[in-house]
Amino acid sequence: MKRTPARRPVAAGFLLALAFAPGLGRAQTPPASPAPPPSSAAPAPPPSAQRPAPRPGTRLDDAPTFGERIEVRVVNVEVVVTDKSGTRVPGLGAADFRLKVDGKEVPIEYFSEVRGGDAVVPGPSEGPIVAGLPSLAPGSPVGTSYLVLVDDYFSLAQRRDEVLRSLKDDIGRLQPEDRMAIVAYDGRKLDMLASWTGDQAVLGRALGQAMTRPAHGLDRLAELRSFDTARQLQPLRPLQLIQRSPLDNRLDVEERSYAERLAAQVQKSVDAAISTLRSFASPPGRKVMLLLDGGWPYSPGSYVANDVNRPVLDRDVPDGEALLRPLADAANLLGYTVYPVDVPGLDGTTVDAAQGGPPPVVSFPVRQQEISATLDYVAQETGGRPLRAGLRRAALENAAGDTRAYYWLGFSPAHKGDDRRHNVQVEVRRAGLKVRSRSGYVDLSKGGESAMMVESAMLFGSPAGSESLPFELGAAVRSGRREIEVPLKVALPVNAMAVVPIEGKYRAELELRVAALDENGNRSDIPMQPIKLAFATAPERGKYVPYGLKLKLRRIRQHLVIALFDPIGGKILTAETDVNPPK
Repeated sequence: MKRTPARRPVAAGFLLALAFAPGLGRAQTPPASPAPPPSSAAPAPPPSAQRPAPRPGTRLDDAPTFGERIEVRVVNVEVVVTDKSGTRVPGLGAADFRLKVDGKEVPIEYFSEVRGGDAVVPGPSEGPIVAGLPSLAPGSPVGTSYLVLVDDYFSLAQRRDEVLRSLKDDIGRLQPEDRMAIVAYDGRKLDMLASWTGDQAVLGRALGQAMTRPAHGLDRLAELRSFDTARQLQPLRPLQLIQRSPLDNRLDVEERSYAERLAAQVQKSVDAAISTLRSFASPPGRKVMLLLDGGWPYSPGSYVANDVNRPVLDRDVPDGEALLRPLADAANLLGYTVYPVDVPGLDGTTVDAAQGGPPPVVSFPVRQQEISATLDYVAQETGGRPLRAGLRRAALENAAGDTRAYYWLGFSPAHKGDDRRHNVQVEVRRAGLKVRSRSGYVDLSKGGESAMMVESAMLFGSPAGSESLPFELGAAVRSGRREIEVPLKVALPVNAMAVVPIEGKYRAELELRVAALDENGNRSDIPMQPIKLAFATAPERGKYVPYGLKLKLRRIRQHLVIALFDPIGGKILTAETDVNPPK
């Protein structure tokens, strides 16, 4: 039964707000001869705007790397069909399938079967070819793009390295048309260890580097043990002498405090996975995410209570659907099949994921059940398989085996661009067969597309060789007991604007975004400030337009990422800097 989504936790001690600064070039119509950058009369960016050197291990030579324009105009659905014994069923045609969206049957505009990694049925069916659908000739190989996300925040180093070592040993299984990208998350930031590449030597080095990174699973384990110890040593309260009612499914104060913290930690990891998907949105071929999950509980409340006879339905603590649905939606939106990998190595019976049978029946203690439920949910919603226990040491082998035989269906929905989720259901008209596929898609708006592009650039930097965004950061001043205000001046490069003549003037529309990451690893939402410019004459290339605003932040050390986006030309400029609160 689906739980009612709970409210999303708010990161403690964190705030980001944008406000116009009256003395800093407030939304003014720029002059016909735009001013130079605020820190220099020359067009060259000031030192504070220079792009930081790439992190060790970063590969940017396989363009396009990430942050490509996302245009989900056609929905592709990969479908696995098995018989009652779990054996794959080949040789079906488009007429054997029924495709429903929100309960209504829709025409299948594209159909292809992939068998053994090769297309065996011509791609486009009779009728017009729909842009955005895969075009596969019979016998042509279908490449797979593997996006690996390493969870260093929840994982224990030894267990994580077992999985990474198996990935490194199996790199040779990649076919010439396959590619892989590797990203790691430590609870504070995402690090790109390898961008899209099929170079096995590069990928081997990146996986080796991933094994040298600090893992923070011991911190999560210490938090759990501290909670359990405190509960055991706590004096028995008078009310606790009375047996708890079966109807009492609320958490007490101590339980709720720890459950809320755990939910916030899972939320951070889920957000990191979503950001990774968005940043690597448009690789070719079949798209697969190998999610090395260090142990995210499906229900933090039940995980904390740790009592099989006590169902927890505390709406103050988000769980299950509320925590994980955004990840499933992001994967389905972008066409990724997610294979969550059981990094902790839960004990239980398993089946080979490549065989496509029913999910394994497992018997775990409550806390292991919660971790296992996350694996099941993410895999089921995106059409993947959970790779637990022994399968974790052959994650690439099993994911590759599972994705080398399937049916590829496509349809063009009636787009409204309203960011709403729609359910997708695939049925087989023949009796006795079972299907596995993604559960839905999101009708992404233009604003959503732009936000994804900008988010990827803010996380990993603009593509190599692109221009930096010139800026100046003023001195931070206190604003109340726990907040500071920081003036920010940005030089808007005319070169980055698509200037269009409209009604006798030259106009440009830009979007400015600022994201903040505090020293505890809490990330802000990313507010967008629209900027509308009007010039009396065509602005001169190489010039800049000054623009000012104020940032309101919590009084704690922050790392800021600033992004300027031109929605018409699609150009993104980024810059980053640190903010230290005044003493």
